Amino acid sequence: MNLKQMAGIEAAKYVTDGMIVGLGTGSTAKFMVDEIGRRVKEEGLSIIGVTTSKETERQAQALGIPLKSIDEVPYVDLTIDGADEISADFQGIKGGGAALLFEKVVATYSKKCIWIVDESKLVNKLGKFPLPVEVIPYGSQQLVQLFEEKGFAPVLRKTSAGEILVTDGGHYIIDLHLKEINDPIALGDYLDHLVGVVEHGLFLHIVSTVIVGGETGPRTINVPE
Repeated sequence: MNLKQMAGIEAAKYVTDGMIVGLGTGSTAKFMVDEIGRRVKEEGLSIIGVTTSKETERQAQALGIPLKSIDEVPYVDLTIDGADEISADFQGIKGGGAALLFEKVVATYSKKCIWIVDESKLVNKLGKFPLPVEVIPYGSQQLVQLFEEKGFAPVLRKTSAGEILVTDGGHYIIDLHLKEINDPIALGDYLDHLVGVVEHGLFLHIVSTVIVGGETGPRTINVPE
């Protein structure tokens, strides 16, 4: 069992009958969704899933997990998702899988959030992983230019075929290669106020529990409130 699978299976244990569960997106979250699907089929687990991407929606449907959209539920009991980086003070960068907008919407309306990662995602400070910024196409080149002037080393994300990547929400992503983020709160506030920015990949004061897949088994970290 690889480390991502280990963390995903461990996190699925937190799901109980009657829950409305946010289903994350990405390589680690995929294992979690697979395990919840197994429990629905083999154990009769009764839940409602709320997906964070079209990719996860397709996976969950194929596994027979009942689904509703975020607008069809009053709240989400628990969201389980991956992360691209988690700092020592439990702030995160997400969006490597281009689902940051829907992931943040679901996380915002969740009572509890669990992040599942392998040990490589734990860092002292955020920033080595490029920070995704989701923007509307109109004016996106102006934002690229602004970020260049700020020294943020922006790169408009493209597909493997060389075309501009379009998110599930119909937007573009500009990845900021910052190397180190000394004040994620201030940076998040700056990005929040830029016209044309829909959302950014700084997930701040959101996570409740982190489950880390390691060589000796899964490790659970409860984040101080």
